[in-house]
Amino acid sequence: MASSRSEKSRLRSCTDSEMASNAATVQATVHDGEQIPLPYKSRLYSLFGDIEKEFDALYIENCALRTRLSQLGDRLGESQQVTSDLFATNNENVISRKDTGRKAIQVSQKLKTAFRVPPGKFVQSLKAGVGDSSRRVKYVQCFAGHRDGVWHIATSRGSQPILASASADQVCRLWSLDTGLCIGQYVGHTGSVNGVSFNPSRVDTSDLMLATASGDYTVHVWKYFSSGESSHPVVSTSEDVETNDFKSSADEQNELDITSTSTSTIRQPICRLTGHTNVVIAVDWIYDGEQLLTASWDRNANVYDVEREEVVNILSGHDDELTHCSAHYSQKLVVTASRDSTFRLWDFREPLQTVAVFQGHNDSVTSVVFATGEQIVSGSDDRCVKVWDLRNMRSEIATVRLNSSVNRLSVSKRGLVAIPQDDRNVHIYDLNSVRLTRVPRASNKGHTRMVCCATWADDHQYNDLITCGFDKRVIGWKTFFGKE
Repeated sequence: MASSRSEKSRLRSCTDSEMASNAATVQATVHDGEQIPLPYKSRLYSLFGDIEKEFDALYIENCALRTRLSQLGDRLGESQQVTSDLFATNNENVISRKDTGRKAIQVSQKLKTAFRVPPGKFVQSLKAGVGDSSRRVKYVQCFAGHRDGVWHIATSRGSQPILASASADQVCRLWSLDTGLCIGQYVGHTGSVNGVSFNPSRVDTSDLMLATASGDYTVHVWKYFSSGESSHPVVSTSEDVETNDFKSSADEQNELDITSTSTSTIRQPICRLTGHTNVVIAVDWIYDGEQLLTASWDRNANVYDVEREEVVNILSGHDDELTHCSAHYSQKLVVTASRDSTFRLWDFREPLQTVAVFQGHNDSVTSVVFATGEQIVSGSDDRCVKVWDLRNMRSEIATVRLNSSVNRLSVSKRGLVAIPQDDRNVHIYDLNSVRLTRVPRASNKGHTRMVCCATWADDHQYNDLITCGFDKRVIGWKTFFGKE
């Protein structure tokens, strides 16, 4: 809406300048010492006013038509095939060819010509979800308790199904995926908690170790001692969960009080890692669990030795603030993403480290993660998700073009890419079947503001996909890909 108003104001200012120019031209045609007669001057201003009104009417009509076209594209995109030479750019929606209806065919042909892939640029064909997307993804429950937007979420990889959520309310909460209850919270930061990561070497122990990145320029490492007990699942179905945003303050307080009665609070870390000079935006454990990778707005990524509590490597070279970082699950490989429109792959497998720069995006790279096999998946504010092959890094092997900026994505063991977006949507892209499906948002069961992050809890009985957003919500979903 703000963009529309600014566009309208620019159009209006352009019209005003044209009026001034035309008035100057008319005055130049009048002989020196003569004035335009008052009736002609009034008539002239009246005509200019009519022209301006006509421009405003055309602008409003154009906005309405673009909105209708956008809605039509959304409906057609749910059931039609997206091909390599028919895709959207600059916030225009995909409109697929229909077999029936002359008008739809004509529209498709026009868009096909207007948005054709540039010569020499190969983009793998994508298929939109076949049938009703609600059959593939089901709403399960909402994890309530945060008082501000939730930036990041992560799940434990071991036998204990625990979810961690990092929020702008300066708290990191731990949730039982079995019961849906908050079982712990860390309150040691003095700034927004921007990222959280479980230590992969301690997932099956009673004392889980986590790291959190914060806007207070630090990274905290802390432990949560689990009792190992699990009560009966308290998982609500989509029919049971009330998702009304307009709760009374009393209801919201009662909900938080109920959560807090069984929650253990950790106030102090076992170590506090410093070294960044600006906000620490992301954190991830390197696969052996002995070192930490962090990304900061100071344009550097640091590698810490946790036991010694010191920086052992500074990864520099980006030209702008870092937005994300990720470590490979089994090799000494890490990736960093930046607002400079690139992401970098750092290889520590040899004594002399190497770095490769990926330049396929044309806007800030917001997320980059390793997928199964030899692939990397990146997301960007350019509304694209790109898939890369580590064995041939010169160009991407697939591109998914969407209608909104992409935030922190996640890849499951099955090769499913969960794509959270600014426009409240979450898409799932299947790397194997090259299929794109949108998570349903019917009956107000989805997010109401920007979706910040998604993560997978592979093979969990109730919630195998978790999303979080700036609406303070953490939502659990159940997916059924490959199970039809």
